Amino acid sequence: MGRKRASMVLAAMLLLSGASVPVAMAAAREGANWSSYGGDTSENHYSPLNQINDKTIGRLKLAWSYDLPVTPNGLASPLAIDGTLYFPVGHSVIHAMDAVTGKLLWQYDPNVYEVAGHKMRAGWGNRGLAYWQGVIYSGTLDGRLIALDAKTGKLLWSTMTVEPDDARYITGAPWIADGKVIIGHGGADYGPVRGYVTAYDAKTGKQAWRFYTVPGNPADGFENKAMEMAAKTWNGEWWKLGGGGTVWHAMAYDKKYNRILIGTGNGAPWNQKIRSPGGGDNLFLCSIIALDAKTGEYVWHYQVNPGETWDFNAAMDIELTELKIDGKKRDVILHAPKNGFFYVIDRKDGKLISAEKFVKNVNWAEKIDVASGRPVENPDARFPDGKAFLTYPSSWGAHGVAAMSFNRKTGLTYIPTTDIGVVYADPASLKDWKFRDGMAVNSGLGPAPAGMKAPPGSSSLLAWDPVAQKPAWEVPLVGMQNGGTLTTAGNLVFQPQVTGELSAYAADTGKKLWAYDLQVGTAAKPVTYWAGGKQYMTILTGWRGTGASGLPTEWNYYTQKRRVLTFTLDGAARLPPVAQESEAPILDKADFVVDDKKAALGMAVFHRNCHVCHGPRLIAGGAAPDLRRGQMPLEFDSLKAVLHDGALKQNGMPAFEEMPDTEIEALQHYIRQQSRAALAAAK
Repeated sequence: MGRKRASMVLAAMLLLSGASVPVAMAAAREGANWSSYGGDTSENHYSPLNQINDKTIGRLKLAWSYDLPVTPNGLASPLAIDGTLYFPVGHSVIHAMDAVTGKLLWQYDPNVYEVAGHKMRAGWGNRGLAYWQGVIYSGTLDGRLIALDAKTGKLLWSTMTVEPDDARYITGAPWIADGKVIIGHGGADYGPVRGYVTAYDAKTGKQAWRFYTVPGNPADGFENKAMEMAAKTWNGEWWKLGGGGTVWHAMAYDKKYNRILIGTGNGAPWNQKIRSPGGGDNLFLCSIIALDAKTGEYVWHYQVNPGETWDFNAAMDIELTELKIDGKKRDVILHAPKNGFFYVIDRKDGKLISAEKFVKNVNWAEKIDVASGRPVENPDARFPDGKAFLTYPSSWGAHGVAAMSFNRKTGLTYIPTTDIGVVYADPASLKDWKFRDGMAVNSGLGPAPAGMKAPPGSSSLLAWDPVAQKPAWEVPLVGMQNGGTLTTAGNLVFQPQVTGELSAYAADTGKKLWAYDLQVGTAAKPVTYWAGGKQYMTILTGWRGTGASGLPTEWNYYTQKRRVLTFTLDGAARLPPVAQESEAPILDKADFVVDDKKAALGMAVFHRNCHVCHGPRLIAGGAAPDLRRGQMPLEFDSLKAVLHDGALKQNGMPAFEEMPDTEIEALQHYIRQQSRAALAAAK
């Protein structure tokens, strides 16, 4: 049956089922819906639509816009189903909008801040949703998985997927596989967490299976043969530290083999000398694991970083396709994790086909040995005998959470890259190291030696040929991080940037064809779909930076323009001009006397609890307010009301009930000290 005839048959079937003509025809068009985080089950972030193409791109204009509230979210990606957009905002507040007009249809607020309690993770949001048979699925920051009626937003069921008092939380999208909805979690950086994924019946919410990604205490027995095998690759009493291996982002459903593929995270803590003294591969950290979608049973794994110690997790995109390699078609996985190597892996058995460096500076390993599948490591990269090492890439990764995409026509993968290093070193005492409460990343690492730091880095949009394992073209970008990519059959690649520009490039050559001023740096990826007889593209704007972005002035948490923007050919909408707002001044209190000892304690408290959102050395990047410019830190009582009592909990600011007055006072001294230093430097 030809594609056109198949489309007509499908449309007729939909009409018989009661669907309207526009909906039926939209559903019949290939690529009409953006139905999963990566577009479809291939997770390629690719669309076969081509009404918007390299010839018509000059006519691409804004169709409508919708203003969003002040929220910490900056990575959310919509779904587009039969003319309706679904997307999460801030703390898992789900929106449904008419994709053609931008009219809000319904909104569901799971009241995360009320449920999360002390587990509230400020600055975190929800990256995406899942859809199946008229139901929208979402994880929530507090650890629930919820199912909503796609037409009405009514809650159908809800289940708590994590333990009440652990450090787990959810920011990633769920995945649909074999009638089940599958969800992971994060949290291994913030507490002793053992990673797992859980599958629930998509209709009822009843748990179907759970797969742990690292072994527990051997004295308690093992859940399955896979955990028994994994335990042989660990040393010491790792289970007391949780182990890590959380599945906080990437998955993919391989329909051909009926397997769910999961990408696992770093160890807890990062430093293997603490987590697993004596070494070992530490399965299944930093791995892609294939599980039987029906039963959750282990099928195979590929570990990108055996015995990982750098936060080089494998939680980045897992993209499925078919490539012709050495004259033979192969079912493959495309994977560009943090560690700087681009992997092509056989989907059938998990065997490595090829791997090459995709950024210039990679020094932790010389190469990946294809025969064994293992890296040929630089021994100095494990900072032995207390000797610090300037490691490339840094823990931010050569490719982070911003989506890469694969174009089925050009055969190229488009990767947002970061090329920068970081100094890794042991803490003062490996033996005495312990997990710390709060918002600190428990890396198990120590500070870099005085005078030893990484030089400035760079970023780019890289087009990579996965068959030849070499670059096709590359566009240098501003800053260290930029947004995710979308590629289409119209020979286009779209990427938003920290500068506020949404750019379109020719997918085959990298020639810049189009640009639009989003009026704010944007990290999320665009999606494209068919509705009302036209192709549309939608993106959620806003910058969730956590430090210096590389711009002269950082995006302000309060004033940045967070919006839903939708484009189509010959759109007629316009954004209002940007108001000429002067940057909020750094504030001071003339009669406040800074105590240097208290400020030193405040610096330690700040970098243990606050810098993840408010930025290193108080340089906020948009994820949270710049505390040097706020009224609240000027007075002890107001600072305590927020930090200890949770006065801004409903805004996503967690309460630190355990924080004593001495530490709150110390924070105030540190903020005043750094504010005055910035004022002095500006003179």
